[in-house]
Amino acid sequence: MATESFTFAGHSGHDLAARLDLPEGTPVATAIFAHCFTCSKDIPASRRIAKRLAAMGVAVLRFDFTGLGHSGGEFANTHFSSNVEDLLQAAAALKDRGQAPAILIGHSLGGAAVLKAAANLPSVKAVVTIGAPADPSHVTHNFGDALPDIVEAGEAEVALAGRPFTIRKSFLDDIARSELTPAIRDLRKALLVLHSPVDDTVGIENASEIFMAARHPKSFVTLDNADHLLTSPRDADYAAEVISAWVRRYLRITPPAAPIGAPEGVVRVSEVSPNAFQQNISAGPRHFTRADEPKAFGGNDAGMSPYQFLSAGLGACTSMTIRMYARRKNWPLEDIQVDVVHNSIHASDCEHCQSTDGMIDAFERRITLSGPLSDDQRARLLEIANKCPVHRTLEGEVAIRTSLAPA
Repeated sequence: MATESFTFAGHSGHDLAARLDLPEGTPVATAIFAHCFTCSKDIPASRRIAKRLAAMGVAVLRFDFTGLGHSGGEFANTHFSSNVEDLLQAAAALKDRGQAPAILIGHSLGGAAVLKAAANLPSVKAVVTIGAPADPSHVTHNFGDALPDIVEAGEAEVALAGRPFTIRKSFLDDIARSELTPAIRDLRKALLVLHSPVDDTVGIENASEIFMAARHPKSFVTLDNADHLLTSPRDADYAAEVISAWVRRYLRITPPAAPIGAPEGVVRVSEVSPNAFQQNISAGPRHFTRADEPKAFGGNDAGMSPYQFLSAGLGACTSMTIRMYARRKNWPLEDIQVDVVHNSIHASDCEHCQSTDGMIDAFERRITLSGPLSDDQRARLLEIANKCPVHRTLEGEVAIRTSLAPA
């Protein structure tokens, strides 16, 4: 995934810092990610979600709202309505690049902002909220004992996530006027609501209010034990997977043409984090999974290991080959199950191997065939299993050519 940094003018004219996470080739769609209250574009959850969408061909713009992160302006002069205006400015900047956004994703107060902004963006087809409040004024609970001072003195310093922020009365007045229900009711876009039932920052009842106010098409997915910021990589990955799977239903994504001689197209593998082994795997814009190593080998066990994927390829090809033959013969094969186990064994223990020294890879394949098949039919299907193309590939001569992509 390539990332392009650029700036655009926010609601007050100050430059806002943005990152555009780009897929390989021409993007099939573009999304905007609006971060949580006093957060930034670079929180781990936003990076993981952007990376997963980029893997399916969607470009993702992450930007810092005015006065936050690397963006210009003063946070004290901002409010909820200015966040909405910043969002609209981000969409305009993308449109000027010929990439008008089709997806809006908002986290926490950013989720409320995308709900408010969506009506003014005709290019948007789908909206996603993560831990969003149903009422922007919900954020005032973060101000605690400082609320009276903000009202009386016009402003006060509030500690949020260990950092000091100046909150002004104009912020309170703005969120008090910002009603979301009409915007949600008249959204006219597909809506996905993601929320954790144990979110102690924005309670789950907010998700219920948003979902009930919206019209179809709408979906709700629980994030189980996730915290508000999705600080666990497993929770952020799950949210990313749900969003990438859901959004394909509402976008017209055309698979890229396969390279000549490669009917399956390109399988792309990209690491999730340099500090772990987990990998995102995509085959075109419609098929996604992930790979990892078991915890005993330093991974997080978030997906199948590389050798398990290899075993899965052999098992799937075996089952498909058997089914194809039985269907052509019109045999009463009701079900197929293929168990594959990979091991390394001493070459001297292999009866049919050419190598006699060292260790070799061995796949044990156990096939279960259900149905009223004759003994001859079962024997023939076992022979056919050995003609599976992946089987022949593993036993045959394989050429692997490796090159470095241009930096």
